[in-house]
Amino acid sequence: MTTFARTDTSVIGRWWWTVDRWTLTALACIIGIGAVLILAASPAVATRIHLDNFHFVKRQLAMLPLAFAIMFGMSLLSPVAVRRFATIGMMIGVALLALTLVAGAEIKGARRWISLGGFSLQPSEFVKPCFAVFAAWMFAEQRKGVGFPGNLVAIALYAVVVGLLLAQPDLGMAVVLSAMWFTQFFLAGLPMFLVVALGLMGAAGLVGTYFTFPHVASRIDRFLDPASGDSFQVERSMEAFMNGGLWGRGPGEGTIKAVIPDAHADFIFAVAGEEFGLFTCLIIVSLFAFVMLRGFGRLLHETNLFVLLAGAGILVQFGLQAIINMASSLHLMPTKGMTLPFISYGGSSLLALAVGMGMLLALTRRRYGGAEL
Repeated sequence: MTTFARTDTSVIGRWWWTVDRWTLTALACIIGIGAVLILAASPAVATRIHLDNFHFVKRQLAMLPLAFAIMFGMSLLSPVAVRRFATIGMMIGVALLALTLVAGAEIKGARRWISLGGFSLQPSEFVKPCFAVFAAWMFAEQRKGVGFPGNLVAIALYAVVVGLLLAQPDLGMAVVLSAMWFTQFFLAGLPMFLVVALGLMGAAGLVGTYFTFPHVASRIDRFLDPASGDSFQVERSMEAFMNGGLWGRGPGEGTIKAVIPDAHADFIFAVAGEEFGLFTCLIIVSLFAFVMLRGFGRLLHETNLFVLLAGAGILVQFGLQAIINMASSLHLMPTKGMTLPFISYGGSSLLALAVGMGMLLALTRRRYGGAEL
């Protein structure tokens, strides 16, 4: 029994009866599973690098209340307020992306993080949801036919952001952003000949990265022929899934997390497979699929083009990030350092995802009579 009557006109009361509570519940389940898996996977990693056993657990759990607060706060906004927030966030995010190239810390050959007040921040994580909303606004303005060059602005911004990402380099993030932007452009009414042209350009770009970035070529070569290089993490990941079987070895009983360097981040899905088994992995996949399908189902009834495009963009980046992480763990694609949304360790990722999904909840709230709440 809820504590809010349908006649409650308070901000919280209206939020409760207009927000998609099913999506909210699924996201809460994913976050809960993430907390359990961080508790299972990270102590072994912390011990190996001579930190307190619960170092990563404490840091991640300390971020969870803030993430919930951000998601809730964002979900209270109207579509207009979401658009304004994203515009400001986009300007700050692009500036910080450029700053990483100059003042960013180099980790594993990439400059993706900057230090702000003792907190390591990855600006590209926050750029993703803001870019999705801002690009949607530009495409929607173009369709109004008032002479505003929305498509050109969206194209120019895309070129700037992807250029900065490749300069770091962060190919995975550039691919996710490109897929999201292309989906939005397509939904906004992209002519078919441009669909084909952009598809060919994207394919050519992926081929070009193979010859431009040595680390990309190495990962693809190792994916196609594991004997051609070091495939330690992927091999241990596959071993973890085999060890886990249907029901898993039990919480804390996994052994692979003690040897995989990124067991708490990029390969946390493998820890889930070993300790909790195939059944739990299928539950995780089902929760991500539910959020995606539920979100697109809500958007199918949307008449506001901006809301449709922005929501679709956020969902594409959320789903594609999950697919890339899980597929990498299962050796279905070359490895890519990308977190599993709300489950992998990472403060920037957790907070940025809270912003993005809070935006989605705000955009998919029921609006009556064309009102923008």
